[in-house]
Amino acid sequence: MYRLFRPAALVLTLAILPLSGCLIRTERAVTRVSTAKLQDATLDQLVGIINNEAARLQTFVATVDIDFSAGGAKKGKVTDYTQVSGYILVRKPENMRMVVKAPVVRTNLVDMVSNGRSFRLSVPAKNEFFVGSNQIAKPSDQPLMNLRPQHILDALLLKPVDPEKEIAVLEQSTEIVKDAKTHKSAEEANYVVLVIERDPQGSFLSRKIVFSRVDLLPHEQYVYDRQAQLVTFARYDNFADHGGLMFPEIIDIQRPIEEYAFRLTVEKLRLNEPLEDGQFLLTQPAGSKLVNLDEQNTSAQIRPESKDVVKDPQ
Repeated sequence: MYRLFRPAALVLTLAILPLSGCLIRTERAVTRVSTAKLQDATLDQLVGIINNEAARLQTFVATVDIDFSAGGAKKGKVTDYTQVSGYILVRKPENMRMVVKAPVVRTNLVDMVSNGRSFRLSVPAKNEFFVGSNQIAKPSDQPLMNLRPQHILDALLLKPVDPEKEIAVLEQSTEIVKDAKTHKSAEEANYVVLVIERDPQGSFLSRKIVFSRVDLLPHEQYVYDRQAQLVTFARYDNFADHGGLMFPEIIDIQRPIEEYAFRLTVEKLRLNEPLEDGQFLLTQPAGSKLVNLDEQNTSAQIRPESKDVVKDPQ
């Protein structure tokens, strides 16, 4: 029996040796785990952060640099435009004004206001004045035609979670970040608050708010429509403390359906100062062409009865 077993053992050993060598040489990289110190929070605490910050912030005036780009998979290319500057005024619940200035000469390139339901937009260089609702039935091939103040406002501010018509659910997830110690890519745990909206037609995912577990601040927001399409993505970075209110200094906003995106870099910021109705009044300049984006009609317009009273905060 011993003579029969020994050759068999030798054959088995010779067969295993090259196989074991292959196993030793077969390696694959794995993503390292972040070395950051993470904080814990409950769903109630995260919803409390959203609602408390929303309640405390009522108005703001921001001087910003704006980087705008248009295009994507549908167009087959992305066009980056020259950086411009401007300012944004917001008064809750729905008033917003955004003025974009031309470089050097500082004349208005775009001036637009919104009351939440509709918007008005002036383009002096083209002598055109646009009006319409904040809803887009069909995206235009021209990026400017898809721009709505409400899109910006929805991304700038986190709405409170309304217990009367919304349900919040907590998800524990991860993201890839640049580790502060190793300066390499690492996997880091985060929290995702999913906001489910309820209406007579049923329930649907309305928003996803991603919290960093390093600082327990909301760093990303995803906004969906009734058909579960992602309509707005926003990322918030470089939070600064303004009298106890944390506000991001860099805000990236993407509109994937209309294929445009822009970055707002906050240079100056004033919070919770009184803003008057007149600061959100935009009248049509005399002789400019009126364009109704809802009806796609154009007409001449006589001189407006009043002038805008908004002042450049700079």
